[in-house]
Amino acid sequence: MKHRALTIGLVAMVSLVAVEYLAVATAMPIVAEDLGGQGLYGLAFSSALATGVIGMVAGGRWGDLRGPLEPLWTGIALFAAGLLLAGFASIMEVFIAARLIQGFGGALITVALYVVVARVYPESRHPWIFSLFAAAWVVPSIVGPAIVGGVTDAFGWQWVFLGVPMLTLPAAFLLWRGLRGQPVKGGQAESAPGLIIKIVWSALTAVGAALTQYGSDHNQWMMVAGLVVLAVTLPRLLPRGTLRAAAGLPAVISLRGLAGSAFVAAEVFVPLMLVQERGLTPFTAGLALTGSALTWSFGSWLQGREVFSRQVNLRGGMICIVLGLAGMATVTFPVVPLAVAYPAWMIGGLGMGLIYPTLSVLTLELSEPGEQGANSGALQVGESVYSVMAIALSGALFNALGSGYLAAYLFCIALALIGLLITPRLTSAPRPAEDPLPAS
Repeated sequence: MKHRALTIGLVAMVSLVAVEYLAVATAMPIVAEDLGGQGLYGLAFSSALATGVIGMVAGGRWGDLRGPLEPLWTGIALFAAGLLLAGFASIMEVFIAARLIQGFGGALITVALYVVVARVYPESRHPWIFSLFAAAWVVPSIVGPAIVGGVTDAFGWQWVFLGVPMLTLPAAFLLWRGLRGQPVKGGQAESAPGLIIKIVWSALTAVGAALTQYGSDHNQWMMVAGLVVLAVTLPRLLPRGTLRAAAGLPAVISLRGLAGSAFVAAEVFVPLMLVQERGLTPFTAGLALTGSALTWSFGSWLQGREVFSRQVNLRGGMICIVLGLAGMATVTFPVVPLAVAYPAWMIGGLGMGLIYPTLSVLTLELSEPGEQGANSGALQVGESVYSVMAIALSGALFNALGSGYLAAYLFCIALALIGLLITPRLTSAPRPAEDPLPAS
C-alpha cells in the first residue's frame, strides 16, 4: 500500500492520544491521593481542556499557513514533555502544569493529522482513514482501563505517564518516514493580527469552558458565568451560522457538537445509574460502556467501507443515538428489565460510529484547500465545548432534582433530536466563506 507507514503512524499517534486521555481518567483518583491534591482534582481535567481549545485553534491556523508538519512535530514534543513532567511530578501543582502542556500538545497533534489526511490522501480514501481514526479511539477504551489499572497496581501511577512517551518514538518515526516527499506545504496565509485575535478568543473560550465545568460541581453562579462567556466567545471560533446549523459546513460542525454532547453527557450517568439505582458492580456496569465501544468501532467500519450513503449514516446514526438514549432512560424505571441497558447503549454506540467519521470526511470535503486546518480545529472546538455545556447542564438537572437520572437523559434526548432534525442540511451545500466574527 502506498501510504502504509504513514497510515500506521497516524493511527498509532491517535491511539496514544486516546490512551493518555483514558490514563488520566483511570489513574487520577490515585494521583490526587498520592500528591495530596484532592482539592485540585477538577482542575487537573479542566486545565487540559482549556489549553486544548487554544491548541485546536492555533494548530488549525498554523497548519493552513505553514503546513501540518510544524504543528505536528511541536505537538508531539509538547505531548511527550507533558507526560514526562506528569510522571515525575511530586506535587499536584506540577502535575497540573504538565496537564496544561499535554492538552496543548495533544490538540496540535489532532488537528495537524486532519490536515495531513487532507493534503496526502485522495478524497476517495478519507472515509477509510477516518474509520481507522475512530477505531484508534475506541479500541483503547476497551482495553485501556484494565492495562492502566494493572500498570498502576504493579509499578505505580507514574509509569502510566512515563510509558507513553516511549511508545511515541516509534509512532513518530513511522510518521517521519511516511511524510517524506508528501505534498504537505502551507496553503492560505493569514495575517498575524487575525491569528492573534483568534487565539485571544480561544483563550477566553477556554476560560468559559473551565468555569462551566468547574462551576457545575461547585458553584452554580460560576457555571452561569461560564455559559455567558461561551455565548459571547464560541461563535467567534466557528464558521458563520454554526449555532443555527446553517446548511453545509456550519451544520456539520453543529451536528458533531450535538451528537457528541448528547452521547457523552448521557454516558457520564450510565455506570453511575447502573451501580446506584440497579445494584450492579462497577465491572458489570462498565460492560455497557464496553459494548457501546465495540458497536462504535463496527459503525466506523461500516462507514469506512461505504456500506451506506452518507445521508443514511447521518440520519440513521442519529436515530440510533436517540433510540439508545431513550432505551437507557427507560432503565431508570424499576419495572423495566435491567438487560435493556446493554443493547440500548450498544445501539447508541453504533450511531456514533456511523456519524463521527462521516462528519470528519464532510469537514474536509466542504473546506477550501487553505482552510482544512481551521475548519478541522473548529469541528473539534465545537464538539469539546458543546460537550462541556451538555455535561454541566445535565449535571445541574441531575443535582437539582436529587438523582434526577430521567431528567438528565431527557435533556440528552432533546439534543439528539435537534441533531436529527438538521441532518438534511449537511450534504448538499456549497463551501462557506470564513467569517472572523460569525453571527451564529
